[in-house]
Formats: sequence, C-alpha cells, structure tokens
Amino acid sequence: MARLNPQLIVTPCGMRLVHVHDRGAAAGIFGLAVGAGSAAETPAEEGLAHFVEHTIFKGTARRSSWHIINRMEAIGGELNAYTSKEETVVYSLFPGSNAARAIELIADLAQNSQFPDRELDKERQVVLDEIASYLDNPSEAIYDLFEEKLLAGTPLAHNILGSTDTVEKLGSSDCRNFLARHYTKSNSVAFYSGPQSCNVIASLVDRHFAPMAEGKAPSKTPECPATAERFDIADAQPCHQAHVLTGIRTAGLHSQSRYAVALLANIAGGPGMNSLLNVELREKRGLVYNVEASTAFFRSTGYMGVYFGCDAEDVGRCRRLCDDVFRRLADGSALTPYRLRAAKKQYLGQLAVASENRENSVINAARSTLFYGRPASRADVEAAIEAVDAARIAAEASAFAEASVLAFIPAE
Repeated sequence: MARLNPQLIVTPCGMRLVHVHDRGAAAGIFGLAVGAGSAAETPAEEGLAHFVEHTIFKGTARRSSWHIINRMEAIGGELNAYTSKEETVVYSLFPGSNAARAIELIADLAQNSQFPDRELDKERQVVLDEIASYLDNPSEAIYDLFEEKLLAGTPLAHNILGSTDTVEKLGSSDCRNFLARHYTKSNSVAFYSGPQSCNVIASLVDRHFAPMAEGKAPSKTPECPATAERFDIADAQPCHQAHVLTGIRTAGLHSQSRYAVALLANIAGGPGMNSLLNVELREKRGLVYNVEASTAFFRSTGYMGVYFGCDAEDVGRCRRLCDDVFRRLADGSALTPYRLRAAKKQYLGQLAVASENRENSVINAARSTLFYGRPASRADVEAAIEAVDAARIAAEASAFAEASVLAFIPAE
C-alpha cells in the first residue's frame, strides 16, 4: 500500500487542518490539537489544563454531559483526550461515515463548554484519585519529581496533574477563561484520518469552527540553556524495590541536535532487547526487570533520562554500569561505524512500524504542525537521522558524566 502522507490546508475561516486520506479505512479519526498544556498555567492554576481536558465533556450551551457521552458512543465510536506539558488533544474515533457528527461535536466542546459546578465537583474527585494513584506508583511518580527538579526555573517543572491543593480550588470561571485564552484558531490544529476526502472534511471544519476566536499567535519561546544544577537525591519511600531515574537537560524541539539525542537514547536504552543498558543490566547480570532510556523535547528545552528498578542493594552497581555504558559511548569504544549504521537502521525501522498506528500518526502530524508549522516529513526525519555522526553521539553521551540522579529507596 502506498504511503499515506498528511496534507496541511488552511480553511477559508483560518482553521488549520491536517488531513490523511485513507480511502480503505473502516474508521475515521478527528480531533483538535491545542498548543497549551501545563506549561501555560500560572502557579495558582497548576493542573488547570488537565482539569479542562477532563471537564470539557461535562456540558456545553446545548448539550448535557450525558448527551456528549452518547453522541459518539451510540454509533460505536469513542471520545478521548490527553494533556501534556505543551499541548492538549481532544479527539474521536468513529465508524468511517460519521465524520460530520464528530467534527460538529468537538467544535461544540472547544467553543461552547460551560463547565457546570455540579459536574466539576464530581470530576474533581476523579482527578484527585488520579493524583493519588500516581503517588501510589513509584515508577511513574519518580518522573514527576525528577522533572520538577531537572526543569526547575521553567514553566515545565510542575506536575501536569497539579496538586491536591490547586485542583481543589479550580472552578468554572478558571476553566472557561483557559478555554477562551488557548482554544483559538491560531493556537489549534484540526486533524482527520479516514476515508472521506479533504474537500469534504475541510468544508465541515470550516463551517463548525468558523465562530472560534482567532486568538494571538503563540510567541516564540526562547531556548533555555541545556544545563541545570546537578542533584543526587536518595528518597526513602514505601516501595518494595528501588526506583532510579538519572538524566540531563538537552536542547529542545527546534534544535537539530535532538536527533542525535533521540538516537543516543535508542542505542543506550531503547525498546529493543539489544539496547546496551538492557544487555548489561538484564541480559548479562539479571539485575533489573526493566531499564529504559527516554527523551522529552519541549519548545525551550528537553531532557534525556534513564530509568531502572532493582533491589536496593544493587543500586550502586547498576548506576556504575549505566555510567560505564555512557562512558563507552562518549569515547567511541561502544559505537563502531557498523554499530552506528545498525542503530540508524533499527531506529528508522521502529519509526516505520510506529507509523502503522493511524491514531498516533495523525496526532503526531498535528503536533508537528503546532510546533513547526507543518507535518513532519518522513524523508526529512530519515535525512536528519542519517546525518547524525559518531562525534555528535559522543558529545551528547559525554554530558551524562554530569547526570542528575533521583532514587526512591525502600524505607526500612
């Protein structure tokens, strides 16, 4: 089957639309990506973007929460949403002939949500339970605390969910004001993947999103220095095993060096069982069940982290092995020309496999449009990865010598 390339158009009303024409698809996907997440909040509003994402389904000027839920589910579809540091995405999956229903509904949510107090009070408890569930899961909670310290001094530092104190104070007017500030044409991208043509979808988007406020174009975020004050913290927690996260700040979304960072993370601790950290910590020594390297890139900065869980008495040994992997990558001994070629082939193959997920692919195309002004081209990504050389990998790996560390150690 031919590769399905996303097409970016601007409708007459000024709404951006990413369209993927998948003629043979039995289901369609439509949604709205908004360029505002937790980083757009003031200190008093922490958790607001996520709270809006939860409560945007709770009633509009002409629909109750029950009618919103049933609008798509009655035909076998579903509504979904997520919030990150820098975007919120609201979308629907539905049988292929129901795009008009989904587009009209999501336009109604984005423009006319009322956030009734009674519904907010019920959903507030759901969000508070979500916060508690994260705190009960140390392998997830460690990322929030690590980011808070590593990204200190930036709007990215605080938890996406907010805290119990801030969430308890959020009200209808806060939600409506957030919607008015950020859910605008200049700060949003509509997206569709499915069997209906671009002309049909663009016409529907233009009709239903025409009343949306234009808003101000997002200002360019200055790049933060790719450094942070180093920390090494061991925190006693009520957990059965130790959880360790170590990492560094990197350049952000608008730096070409992000490709070297992404490739380095994949070599060191990517999803393949042949990653260097998995081989050293699990395959050779059986010290961990899971070890993984990950990256997060934002407009102004980014970071690369390595997480592992192990017995408390093995923390020091695992840390030394982790440091040794990055030392060997920095001095070139772990990255022969053959290994680098194989690593690029593996990484690009993983991207090709991931692109088969239609939902993630069209959302990523919309996110790319939010951050770069257009969907990322597969050819552009392939060229950027192929351009990464061993010296660039070594330079990024050498920064890990000054990595910060957060460890949750089982309390005695």
